[in-house]
Amino acid sequence: QVQLVESGGGLVQPGGSLRLSCAASGIILRAMGWYRQAPGKQRELVATITRSGTTNYADSVKGRFIISRDNAKNVVNLQMNSLKPEDTAVYYCNAGSSNLWTAGGYWGQGTQVTVSS
Repeated sequence: QVQLVESGGGLVQPGGSLRLSCAASGIILRAMGWYRQAPGKQRELVATITRSGTTNYADSVKGRFIISRDNAKNVVNLQMNSLKPEDTAVYYCNAGSSNLWTAGGYWGQGTQVTVSS
């Protein structure tokens, strides 16, 4: 029923910034978030957020990434600052979890983020 569409990925130099957006086709009452998967590695949690604004971040991105949510537009964003080559991955939008540490049942198709000189 719910479709998630990501946008904003691309190529950026180390130390640069990107802003990812995810638009949901329907109203999301539960948590939304971002996960990423680098080549040869398993998918991992990046940041999650409840409808009321409570957040959870992976230790590797704390202080650099900011997740936000616009409930009126059914959109979740990820502002990524001070990007590192280690951040290179496909980033996936997620929705539907009842908590902030496990993924919900809805996934976007992913958007590539490449951090390289």
